Amino acid sequence: MRYNEKELQALSRQPAEMAAELGMRGPKKGSVLKRRLVKLVVNFLFYFRTDEAEPVGALLLERCRVIREEPSAFSISFIEDPERKYHFECSSEEQCQEWIEALRRASYEFMRRSLVFYRNEIRKVTGKVRAGLQRAGAGLQVAEAVLQSWLMATHPPHRTPWSSSAYPRRPGSS
Repeated sequence: MRYNEKELQALSRQPAEMAAELGMRGPKKGSVLKRRLVKLVVNFLFYFRTDEAEPVGALLLERCRVIREEPSAFSISFIEDPERKYHFECSSEEQCQEWIEALRRASYEFMRRSLVFYRNEIRKVTGKVRAGLQRAGAGLQVAEAVLQSWLMATHPPHRTPWSSSAYPRRPGSS
């Protein structure tokens, strides 16, 4: 597995879209629930020991499923390996729902679908004003450029130096 540890650590220090101390259980059989500081930054979910500044690990939230398991618990699994689940326990149903929604919005795939949706909405609105035109002109192009640049700034393309959904704490560890 390839990743750039320094870049991931720098990213983990960026302002979080959401952060909380949650119960977390890894995908290994017999794994026990541990309290972790969980931090959502762009499309990475970092998790830390509660007394450490460096992340223990991270999940790249691409090609994944976020599923509510219980009223105040959810899991994350990846399409390539659906049996490998990370379980999280929240302090309330409301907190759980907030995390589920934020995690589902965090993927590049979601942002791409949103861009396409809003592009079509802009075409519908501008098409009414300028009936019969294939494109609505400069206004639409500017709006599309703004949406595209925002998408690229907040969610880099899926082609990242990290080729896996999770990374180990140290090179060579599994």
